[in-house]
Amino acid sequence: MSVPSNAMDESHQPLPEARQPLTRRTLAEWKTLAALGGPILIAQVAQMANGVIDTVMAGHASAEDLAAVGIGSSLWMPLFLFFMGLLGALQPIISGYNGARTTERIMPATWQGLYIAGAGTVIMALLLTNVHPVLAQLNLEPHTAGITQGYLDAFAWGIPALLLINALRGLTDGLGHTRVIMVFSVLGTLVNLPLNYIFIYGKLGLPAMGGIGCGWATALSNGVAAIAMLIYLNRSRSYRRFHLIADWARPDWQGIRYILRLGVPIGFTIFVEASMFAVIALFLAPLGPVVVAGHQIALNVVSLLFMLPLSLGMALTLRVSFLVGARAPDTARLISRSSLILAASIALVFALLLFTFSRPIAALYSSEADVQAVSVRLLTFAAMFQIADVIQVTCISALRGYKDTGVPMFIMLFSFWGVGLPLGYVLTFTDWLLPALGAAGFWVGLTAGLTSASLLLGWRLFRYRPTRHELPPSRRSQAGSING
Repeated sequence: MSVPSNAMDESHQPLPEARQPLTRRTLAEWKTLAALGGPILIAQVAQMANGVIDTVMAGHASAEDLAAVGIGSSLWMPLFLFFMGLLGALQPIISGYNGARTTERIMPATWQGLYIAGAGTVIMALLLTNVHPVLAQLNLEPHTAGITQGYLDAFAWGIPALLLINALRGLTDGLGHTRVIMVFSVLGTLVNLPLNYIFIYGKLGLPAMGGIGCGWATALSNGVAAIAMLIYLNRSRSYRRFHLIADWARPDWQGIRYILRLGVPIGFTIFVEASMFAVIALFLAPLGPVVVAGHQIALNVVSLLFMLPLSLGMALTLRVSFLVGARAPDTARLISRSSLILAASIALVFALLLFTFSRPIAALYSSEADVQAVSVRLLTFAAMFQIADVIQVTCISALRGYKDTGVPMFIMLFSFWGVGLPLGYVLTFTDWLLPALGAAGFWVGLTAGLTSASLLLGWRLFRYRPTRHELPPSRRSQAGSING
């Protein structure tokens, strides 16, 4: 399928105007980032809201249901994050094809992503429906373990829809239509809320299922969002030239390997980061519930703030890959580097807010004075690492736009597990470097790890030049292959 260049929609990813002054070009690129990143931010917040809704509503059922949903979520989330990152490779790939105006390659790439999503569904479902050995190692009370397994068994029915949405997101985001995933993420959240109420508490003649009902609600809301997204893609004028059925493509192992080569490092990087925070929570458990509660409050606040630079970074990946595909390397370099100024400005604002309002923020989460005291102290450290955190996510996002994912993966692995976690452990529990800092030691370690990542990734970004095989080849040489 080939479309003339002038038929492409440039409203979401405009081609750069090289003759503009530098300042105007920079502001125009920032405006494009905002247009791409705004819907991504709303989608991210909607997805986070699902976790909040599940936690609050399960907690009102019973403490056992809350614990089971929390444990179940901690088991499926790392797996999902890995496959989300893996399928995230589709976004820069398709955005690059869009920039190069080689639209005949977009649907073959999309279909290879769908095949990967199908394989991921089987893997996730088999692992999550057979977690009995893991639950036995956790020494859970039998009733809680039963609810956890029931929750995961129900959740597993929604895995096909969950990964399907993420694969199709590669198509929609890659074309610059980031509002699509925003709409269907919000739809999923709106459906999840009443379904939770019905299944958890037993309404409309159904039995009360507690935490297990939470799993069914999540699975069904994922299914509704996926079906609605498929209907939209089938009927929307914008996607008539990208039709899933009419443009079906056979499995292509070369194309699948290409996606995996880019996507596995992304998925592993996200998994490494998520697992580090999980390990820190486990290490802090012996320090008592007050410390753990204070740490969770600080972590939740930082996670909410991180949605903005993360969304900016995802938009940056799309923009850089589009510009590389459009053979506009100077503009790609301009937006990659100028985004660091934008990101640093955001980080300074966040740091100021955390320094100024740490006590009121802690009071929103807990009325206990000792928990608030721990939270306030940790939020002060969280303010200190804002710049490093925002810079590292901006750099790694720009590098993903260049399809450079292998070296950044090793940088993140070294920075988090080689610097941040060991240093945090030493500062938290030993007097080797300083008198033991308690939970604050891990936040100092996080700051050191993020600083290492930001410096190394920044060095990589400023030194990086795409090799010949990474640049878009001519249209003639591209025919019949999706491998870039």
